[in-house]
Amino acid sequence: MHWNWEDPRWPQFSYDSKSLDKPEADFLLRSGEFIGAFKHVSQDEQTNLRIELISEEALKTSEIEGEILNRDSVQSSLRYQFGIAKDQSGVPAAERGIAQMMVDLYRKFAEPLTHETMFGWHKMLMADSRSIQVIGGYRQHPDPMQVVSGPIAHRKVHFEAPPSERMAKEMEVFVTWFNETAPASARALPALTRAGLAHLYFVSIHPFEDGNGRIARALAEKSLAQNLNQPTLIALAYTIERKRKAYYDALEHNNKSVEITDWLVYFAETVLEAQDNTNKRVEFYVAKTRFYERLRDQLNDRQQKAVARMFKEGIDGFKGGLSAENYISITRASRATATRDLQDLVAKGALTRTGELRHTRYHLKLD
Repeated sequence: MHWNWEDPRWPQFSYDSKSLDKPEADFLLRSGEFIGAFKHVSQDEQTNLRIELISEEALKTSEIEGEILNRDSVQSSLRYQFGIAKDQSGVPAAERGIAQMMVDLYRKFAEPLTHETMFGWHKMLMADSRSIQVIGGYRQHPDPMQVVSGPIAHRKVHFEAPPSERMAKEMEVFVTWFNETAPASARALPALTRAGLAHLYFVSIHPFEDGNGRIARALAEKSLAQNLNQPTLIALAYTIERKRKAYYDALEHNNKSVEITDWLVYFAETVLEAQDNTNKRVEFYVAKTRFYERLRDQLNDRQQKAVARMFKEGIDGFKGGLSAENYISITRASRATATRDLQDLVAKGALTRTGELRHTRYHLKLD
């Protein structure tokens, strides 16, 4: 026996539930903190914040798989999906597809999981694919489904999934398990436990030719949302992408046994970190709104462009701080104009300044 699905006990996973007692309690506490913070945002701004959070997740869940998407295109499609924009013309298929999946997840989190739900997500994700044999259905190819790395001559197999002929049966059992462990069901599981199990269980089956990681993370978020009875808007993919190696190491470490305490502890800690990141992003967004209210009509076009570019970096900020050279590159201003603009931004309380001479850097001054 080499892989977890080859164990006679599959898919009966085992774990130490006591190891998850504190993370489960912390998750519920932090969820309440997020709900409270979100309520402090106006109705109009809630829509914009929702788009910011969902677009970041869409970008990061794709980036984990090595697919770099255009932020503006994703947000444009999200605005269309939420009925804010009239069309999404010009949005590439990849950006449109991930936006559609994220909105479907957001709107229909409470619905029971079905094969059709996942088939629909797969069609959205693979909208621009030319190499997939089966789109919107489970894989059928006879070749082994392997996760590999390295050159062909020295290829390392990190995981091999069950053969395609088993997909219908495996996924029928998975869907039944997912729905029977939902809140208020006979086999209901705590939030973090169920979400972590759903993620690992699904990727162990690896039912699609491509897109399994993105759909696994969507299922984890669906699970969390069902346990909270509302969309989470949690920064799960954002958090995973920042420590991508640890994520893949945890998956590889736990794909050979049905005893998965290590995985569930790792996943629970990741979700808690994701909650912290989400709350920080809400606070950042509120601070951004206050920033613009405080400085309304006080910035020239160049300053507005530079400030918008700094805000685009999010809670991590402009790497190393904004330099005069950065400002010139963003605004195409002369050095003398850039110096005046930056001094003016500091005087107005928009930026703070650190360092001297060529080491001078500027940072957003937020409440």
